[in-house]
Amino acid sequence: MASDTATPTVGTAAQRRADLRNYVLVTGAYWTDTLVDGATRTLVLFYFDRLGYSPLQVASLFVLYEVAGIVTNLVGGWLATRLGLKITLFIGLAIQIVALGMLGFAPASLLVVPYVMASQALSGIAKDLNKMSSKSAVKMVVPAGDESSLYRWVAILTGSKNALKGVGFFLGGLLLTLVGFQAALLTLAALVLTALVLTSSLMRGHLGRPDASAKFTQMFSNNRAVNVLAAARVFLFAARDVWFVVGLPFFLYSVLGWTFWQVGTLLAVWVIGYGAVQAAAPRFVRRRVAGAGGGEPDGRTAIWLAFGLSACPAAIALALTAHVDATIAIVGGLIPFGVAFAINSAVHSYLILAYADNDKVAMNVGFYYTANAGGRLAGTVLSGLIYEWRGLTACLWTSAGFVLAAGLLSLLLPAARPRGSRRGPAVGYSMSG
Repeated sequence: MASDTATPTVGTAAQRRADLRNYVLVTGAYWTDTLVDGATRTLVLFYFDRLGYSPLQVASLFVLYEVAGIVTNLVGGWLATRLGLKITLFIGLAIQIVALGMLGFAPASLLVVPYVMASQALSGIAKDLNKMSSKSAVKMVVPAGDESSLYRWVAILTGSKNALKGVGFFLGGLLLTLVGFQAALLTLAALVLTALVLTSSLMRGHLGRPDASAKFTQMFSNNRAVNVLAAARVFLFAARDVWFVVGLPFFLYSVLGWTFWQVGTLLAVWVIGYGAVQAAAPRFVRRRVAGAGGGEPDGRTAIWLAFGLSACPAAIALALTAHVDATIAIVGGLIPFGVAFAINSAVHSYLILAYADNDKVAMNVGFYYTANAGGRLAGTVLSGLIYEWRGLTACLWTSAGFVLAAGLLSLLLPAARPRGSRRGPAVGYSMSG
């Protein structure tokens, strides 16, 4: 009897071409949503800062966005397994249009914290549904067992996503300057609507193989490696967002006197560079691992990368305490932090697919990215809270501590990556960050 992967050569080639075509469409829609998501974040951040909101109040605007990410990642893997990736993509794009319309069409009297939080919650749901659909589809164009290609595709897709989010930061600042807050949001809504119309018109067949028997309880992993990696992911992303989401832009804007245009440009350039490093991470890490006699990354790789990253925010904090010019300390420190964080994130993104169980890929990875969203939520809230309480230096020391915690947890990861563990019959659910 032929297995699921042992189909006739002609059929396999035709199916792979169809999968590749659909994958290109899904990825294009995801890139559009990523650009819009970054622009929206910049628009909301600076619009409410100009209205006189405190750092903690601005951070609160994104709380439901991150909470929605936790819920969506938890439920999203189950929905993708039952319904297929095409359905979750269309739902995500439609929700994003609603979220943008809520702010773009609302009278000024409605643009208050609870209303904006609700729109951001919908935006968070949309972002994670679109992310899941595109990133899971990479499994359909990488041959089974080709771990090197998987790692390369994971890094390229994740890197391009972050580069586009950086362009979105720049776009948000530009639109806010040129057309104002609400007109900018309606422009972004039109972009997403275009992506939805094109994708729904051109996509053929199904993306993935739905499994209507999947149970929600399978979302919670009993795979020790997945659970440890998920815990490390919480601290890794909390370490980034605890100073980058609110503390850094507020410090540059209110203490150093930068304009929101200058701040948006810096964040955009940083995230674009961060994405480029992620895309190139396989070459760097493979040389480092190969020099140690290995092949692809494993638990040991995650350990030394995390401990190296922890030095970056600590060095910036020490420089600020020593009264080094703040612009030099921050801009100079952002470069090594971005490089080190991008490589850390790319390795985590690969390891989750390597550790996931054959028959529970969607569930294992959905659980893992719930932890990812939890880290972003904690970092976002703490960024506003700690900055308002003790300033940017305290945010940086907290970041260093979180990265050290991620490194210590990585000590519990398997020293060698299990072979052939990532493939399974269910629809895949892949990487972020």
